[in-house]
Amino acid sequence: MKNVIFFLAVALLSAASCRSENPDDIRRIDQVLNIYIDSLGQDMLDNTLPGSYISVTMNDVDGLTDNAPVQYNLRKDESNMSFIQYTAGARRILLESLPGNKEIYRSRIALNMRKQLNDSVQSVTNDTLVLNYTLTPQVFEISTALYNGVPVFTKTPGAANVIKINK
Repeated sequence: MKNVIFFLAVALLSAASCRSENPDDIRRIDQVLNIYIDSLGQDMLDNTLPGSYISVTMNDVDGLTDNAPVQYNLRKDESNMSFIQYTAGARRILLESLPGNKEIYRSRIALNMRKQLNDSVQSVTNDTLVLNYTLTPQVFEISTALYNGVPVFTKTPGAANVIKINK
């Protein structure tokens, strides 16, 4: 019995080591998205600034349940501007399969952002972000984005995925 287990382990390791070392066989993934939101030059994601959003939540519109939170990181860039860094988490819906092994996917994310107007009143902003992805044998990437139905991003090869929203 020990010989059979040993033989199976060697066979599995051999099969795993036969993968191609050709870098052209590896699919590049480019899906990290940085979202900046400002109003008249004010960083709306810096909750220490009066009038900025005190909280932001993201929910997957196409999630398996009504409450499907989407994870993100709130970061600051080198100029100390806050931005939402979204990597993944919203469900991707296949929209279209095209010739050449190309597929188009879509994710929809609801953003809920709250401002403190005074001691007892909060203002709530509900926005929608639609992300369109392209999948080919070479790359999986965000291709376009719409914010509240308005195009705000089109992929530029080699450039970072950055959306700047003005409120």
